[in-house]
Amino acid sequence: MAVDSKVIAQAAARLTGATERGRAVAPVRDLLGAQDIGAAYAVQQELTRRRLRRGAVMVGRKIGLTSPAVQRQLGVDQPDFGVLFADMDVSAEPEVPSARLLQAKAEAEIAFVLREDLAGGDLDPAQVRAAVDYAVAALEIVDSRIADWDITLADTVADNASSGLYVLAERRLTLDEFEPRETTMRMYADDVLVSEGSGAACLGDPLNALAWLARTAREFGEPLRAGQVVLSGALGPMVPAPPGTRIRAEISSLGEVTAAFSEKRDA
Repeated sequence: MAVDSKVIAQAAARLTGATERGRAVAPVRDLLGAQDIGAAYAVQQELTRRRLRRGAVMVGRKIGLTSPAVQRQLGVDQPDFGVLFADMDVSAEPEVPSARLLQAKAEAEIAFVLREDLAGGDLDPAQVRAAVDYAVAALEIVDSRIADWDITLADTVADNASSGLYVLAERRLTLDEFEPRETTMRMYADDVLVSEGSGAACLGDPLNALAWLARTAREFGEPLRAGQVVLSGALGPMVPAPPGTRIRAEISSLGEVTAAFSEKRDA
C-alpha cells in the first residue's frame, strides 16, 4: 500500500515544529495509524533527508524496543531503529546540554563501532561479530518530541526512534576480550541505584540486536558501513534525566560511563 506523501509531510512538519519551538507536540498516530510501521519509517526518512540537506552528518544507528517488556507494552514483536548524527555525540562536552532536550531519559547500552561494512552476505552471527572493531559503554539520552511520552510504535519510529543525544566511554574492548550477552549493568542517578540489567535483556544478546539492524538497514537500502557507531538498545529500564541530574552507568568489563546534565537554560 502506497504511503500518502501529504500525510508524511504533515507528520514530519509536526515533529519538526516541536524541535524548532522547543515544545512537545501531539502524537502523529492520528495521521499515520498507531501501528503503520511503513508510514512511520517514511516520516523518519523524510526527517533524515531534511537534516542531511542542512549539513548534518550521519554517523550510525540506534536500536530501540529491544526489551520484551517494552515490546509487549507497545504491541510489537520486533525492535525499531533510528539514525545517529554527528552532533548527537556529546561525549566530549563537559555537560549534556539540557536546553537541547525536551523530556530526556537515559539508557545504559553497549556501543559497537564497525570495522567492516555489513552490506552483503548472509549477515549471519559470524559475519556480524567479525565486522565489529570494538565496543564501549554508552549512555543513550532518549528524548521524545511527543508530549508526555504518549507514544505508540508509529509515534516513536517517526520520531527517529525517540533519539536525543549519546555519550560514549573511552575504554575500548574487542569481542575477543568480552561477551556482550554476559555483561551486567547498574545505573545510578545522583548516586542512587535506579536501573539494573544485563546483556541478555537486549534481545538475548546485544549482537542479536546488531544482526537484526544489519538486515533491516540493508532492506531499507542504507546498510551499515565501516566506522559507524551502533547503539545496542537498553540493557535495563530507562530513567528520567532532568536538568541537573548526574547519570552514571557501570557495565561489567566495559567499565563506567557518566553524563552530567546541565541546568537548563534558554537555547
